[in-house]
Amino acid sequence: MESLLVTGGAGFIGANFVRKASERYRVTVVDKLTYAGNLANLAGLDVDFVRGDICEPSLIDDLVRASDAVIHFAAESHNDNSLRSPEAFVQSNVVGTFTLLEAVRAHGVRLHHISTDEVFGDLALGGTDAFTESTPYNPSSPYSATKAGSDHLVRAWVRSFGVQATISNCSNNYGPYQHVEKFIPRQITNILCGEPAKLYGTGAQVRDWIHVDDHNDAVLTILERGRIGETYNIGAGGSHVTNLEVIEQICDIMGGTYEHVADRPGHDQRYTMDATKLRTELGWQPRYTDLRAGLERTIEWYEANRGWWEAGKAAVEKQYARRGQ
Repeated sequence: MESLLVTGGAGFIGANFVRKASERYRVTVVDKLTYAGNLANLAGLDVDFVRGDICEPSLIDDLVRASDAVIHFAAESHNDNSLRSPEAFVQSNVVGTFTLLEAVRAHGVRLHHISTDEVFGDLALGGTDAFTESTPYNPSSPYSATKAGSDHLVRAWVRSFGVQATISNCSNNYGPYQHVEKFIPRQITNILCGEPAKLYGTGAQVRDWIHVDDHNDAVLTILERGRIGETYNIGAGGSHVTNLEVIEQICDIMGGTYEHVADRPGHDQRYTMDATKLRTELGWQPRYTDLRAGLERTIEWYEANRGWWEAGKAAVEKQYARRGQ
C-alpha cells in the first residue's frame, strides 16, 4: 500500500490525519471546502489536493482508481447545523458514502470509514456502562442518523459485494485546526478575545474526550492491521468529564471566566466508548491520557495561530447569539 485517497482531508480530523499519513504514504486529498474545510490546514505538506464533491461519481471513480486505499473522513458533522439544514447531511453522509462504496467496489480498493459515537445515541448520566461495537444504534439527530446510515451501507457492501472495508466509531475529538464553532475551541478563542467561555445549560453532559492525534494513530493502526469487515471503537478511556469540568479546566489554565447560556436542542447526555477490542487486538494505546495536558497544548496552538481562526470568529459568535448561546 503506497497511495491513499483521503476524503475530507482539509477538515479538522482529516487534515491532522494527512499530516501523519503523508510521512509514510503518498496522499491525495479530495475536499469540497465547505465552511469547515480549509486549505490552510494542509500548508507545507507534500500532498495532491483536488477540490471536489464526494457525491460526483465520475470524479470519485477517477480518484479511487488511482489509489491503494481510501480513508473516508468527509462528512457534515455539526449536530446543531443538522437541525437547521438536514438535507446537506443526507447528501454528504449517505449519498457521498454510497458513491465511494461503488467506486471502491468497482476497483477493488481498500476502504476505511470514519464514524462517530453519536450513532449509539446517549447513555444515562451517572452510569458506568459504555458503548461497545455491538451496542444497538439509536441516533438522535439528523447528523447521527445519517452517519448511522453510512455505517450500515459500508457493512452491507462488505457482506453483499465483498468490499474490503473497516469502520471506526470515535468519541469527541479536540486539538489543533478544529473549527471555532466546536465546544473546546469556542471556549479557548472566546477567552483569547477577552470574552467569557459559554457553558450550555448546566454543563452536566459527559464526553469521552480524545486528542485528534490519538484518534488518527488509531485510524492508521486499523488501516494497516485491522481485520476486513470489522468495526473498532476508539476512545481515550479516562477523560470522561462533564462539560462544566472541561470549561473549568480551560478557565483555570487561561485565567478566564465562563457564563451559562441556553442549552443545545436535544443535547445528548453521556458518551463513553469501550475501546477494548482496538487495544487488545491491534495493540493501540492513546498517548494523551491526561486531558489537562492535552488542553494546554491545544490552547498553545490557538494562541500561536490567531491568523488561522480570527477572521471567522465574529460570524460564528453572531450565529450563537441568535440562539441565546
